[in-house]
Amino acid sequence: MRLCRFKVQNEEIKPGLITADSFVLDLSAAGITSCGQLLELPAPAEAVGHLSLQNLPRVPLAQITLCRPVDEQEVWAAGVTYQRSKAARMEESNFSATAYDRVYTAERPELFFKSMPGKVVAPGEPVGIRRDARWSVPEPELALVLNSHGILVGFTIGNDMSSRDIEGENLLYLPQAKIYRGSCAMGPAILIGKSEMEARTWTIRLEIKRGANIVFSEETTVDRIRRSFSELSEYLFRSQVFPTGAVLLTGTGIVPPDSFSLQKGDAVEIEISGIGRLCNPVTEV
Repeated sequence: MRLCRFKVQNEEIKPGLITADSFVLDLSAAGITSCGQLLELPAPAEAVGHLSLQNLPRVPLAQITLCRPVDEQEVWAAGVTYQRSKAARMEESNFSATAYDRVYTAERPELFFKSMPGKVVAPGEPVGIRRDARWSVPEPELALVLNSHGILVGFTIGNDMSSRDIEGENLLYLPQAKIYRGSCAMGPAILIGKSEMEARTWTIRLEIKRGANIVFSEETTVDRIRRSFSELSEYLFRSQVFPTGAVLLTGTGIVPPDSFSLQKGDAVEIEISGIGRLCNPVTEV
């Protein structure tokens, strides 16, 4: 079951449920004000299952605009969770190579703040590359949707846009390399009712188009993430309070070659087999 936030033309944003036959059920007609309201329930999947059986208004998926799936959740990210990511980070920076090597096997994971909910880019909206960066890449990632108690209640797709040359110059520049306008995209929906065991069977695919040409394409699998989801979420919630829950990006296992950098006008498509596709054009910011 896939929860979404949607709008029809210029109407207000509403919570919805995407059906198997490509319709969206308007959950606001049942008194649901947000997706977060459902995710805080003791059994979100069961509650959504009951809602799906009600005679709620149905809107064709082709007639709606999908909005960012997060309501008020902060977005955080985990770094160096794939072997491929560790190797890439070490290659981009002699200065910081030892730190990346150590954090991959350390007891404590690398966690960092990524975005406020209002700055998350929705499906179809442009992601950004910094004007002062020379080497910009998308990072396709599985995102864990956690409620205010730190319980994993869903999954979505995230794009952790990165300026690799800025991060490679000095590890202390990580916030500038990772947190800027258009640096975090998410969508198209929140998949609920699935376990970590099921999620680890999924494939993550990245495709970048430049005009009519595919200039990069690669895939990996979720089961290559070194740390368990419970380990990552437990560390995130240590000494932290998230009254409306949080979203945690789990790291990337796909890294374009060092010779590649995104350009204005490119199109980034990320697909996770269990969830769907997140597509965004690229612009300069």
